[in-house]
Amino acid sequence: MTHKLHDAEAPPADPIGFDQFLAVDIRVGTIVEALPFPEARKPAFKLRIDFGPVIGVRRSSAQITEHYALEDLVGRQVAAVVNFPPRQIGPFMSEVLTLGFPDADGKVVLIGPSLPVPDGGRLF
Repeated sequence: MTHKLHDAEAPPADPIGFDQFLAVDIRVGTIVEALPFPEARKPAFKLRIDFGPVIGVRRSSAQITEHYALEDLVGRQVAAVVNFPPRQIGPFMSEVLTLGFPDADGKVVLIGPSLPVPDGGRLF
């Protein structure tokens, strides 16, 4: 059974105002380091993502081990929410939420730009 948020059969969420959308700060960044995270409860990697000179490098725990190898992640651009409060995940402090969509089995597929863009760019 998949979580409701990941369910492709779930109805759309209730309407929100544009200001609520703008409150979620989604930025693009480049993964500069990807490390194993053996202490995580669910299989995950520890990422360091560069969001450019204003935001800088932030850390994220990402459950992306099914589709991605550590050595293939560095240099990849991803989207992340950068204005959630940091979250303690085991011994690791995750500072941003790296975004993805579930595949048919519920495993995370990262989202990012289809062409290179400047790090720190905001989704609109």
